[in-house]
Amino acid sequence: MISRKYERIVFAFFMALFMSFIMSFIITFINLGFVDSFISSWLKAWGIAFVCAFPIIVIVAPLVHKIVHKLMTKI
Repeated sequence: MISRKYERIVFAFFMALFMSFIMSFIITFINLGFVDSFISSWLKAWGIAFVCAFPIIVIVAPLVHKIVHKLMTKI
């Protein structure tokens, strides 16, 4: 198993993996439809999206966490 000290990085990796996978599929479908080259176009877009998404999530997630924490009320 992976040490808890890497939890933020592991979270960012999987969040980037799943979000880029799903979003690149949707955007590729919207732009191209199901054409013969759909899978190769989608996988290329996914690779680019993942490479961008991972560092963005690493940087932005702590900021989002702080914003959400400030918006929540204590019950």
